[in-house]
Amino acid sequence: MAETKKTSATPTKVAKKEKMLRVTLVKSPIGYCKDQRQTAVALGLNKLNSSNELPDNSAVRGMIFKIKHLVRVEEI
Repeated sequence: MAETKKTSATPTKVAKKEKMLRVTLVKSPIGYCKDQRQTAVALGLNKLNSSNELPDNSAVRGMIFKIKHLVRVEEI
């Protein structure tokens, strides 16, 4: 009997490159509501001019919208 190799019926998935955003804190959150400061920290922005690369999804976009007057956003 001849043996044949079975191949999987599903094709292999090619890793899709996820869009990323570079968010930079350009204005101090001092003097703004406490929740805006907490949002900046949640985005990984602890000091002035600090940057963080984050995935481009609705949760991150919502946090950016909340502090849009404090940050600069670039698509990577």
